[in-house]
Amino acid sequence: MRVLGLIPARGGSKGVPGKNIKFLGGKPLLAYTAESAFESKFLEKTILSTDDQNIAVVGESLGVEVPFIRPEKLALDQTPTLPVINHALDYYESLGEKFDVVCLLQVTSPFRPAGFIDQAILKFKNSKADSLVSVLEVPDHFNPHWTFEDSANGFLSIATGEKELITRRQELPKAYYRDGSLYLTKTSVIRNGSLYGDKLTYIVNDPEYYVNIDTLEDWEKAENWIKVKKSF
Repeated sequence: MRVLGLIPARGGSKGVPGKNIKFLGGKPLLAYTAESAFESKFLEKTILSTDDQNIAVVGESLGVEVPFIRPEKLALDQTPTLPVINHALDYYESLGEKFDVVCLLQVTSPFRPAGFIDQAILKFKNSKADSLVSVLEVPDHFNPHWTFEDSANGFLSIATGEKELITRRQELPKAYYRDGSLYLTKTSVIRNGSLYGDKLTYIVNDPEYYVNIDTLEDWEKAENWIKVKKSF
């Protein structure tokens, strides 16, 4: 199974300007994801997909391969993920090189436990899933069985469609949300226009490592995380 590690990093960040190469804890944000990828034994190749020459230069200085500069039309605020992945696959197929799976690694989720990528790849390889995502458990008070939707008549209804609330916390089924750290998808599924396919499996991440940087407040959380880690 040939796995392509793909790190997307465009230049037009607004919440935290220039965040992908902004220094965090003494090194560019991009470095954290690159280092996690370099630890992997199962990523056949790890590349950076960017539209920004400055990001490309930083990526190369970190040892990440930058085989192309992504077209501007694939680096807009509203650009979805699939065309970015397909662009990378098209590039390698034009060279006669194919991959069975794509491992998408987002720069904005910089912290991953050691060995996490390979644990995910092994689980995916041994499953019959089309894709795998990293997740965290939803806190009980946000569990969908305990949340409500506003119905058309102005009354609340349980989000899951049930008529009666589950009253005991112990009876709540586990619920998860994507933490953004890692996505694995079969190339055939991507080529059919989906990031997930019909069969989606998961790996539970360590909540201690969770930071998803979108705002300046998120950046401050990441800085505090590093300070705490360095204090041990």
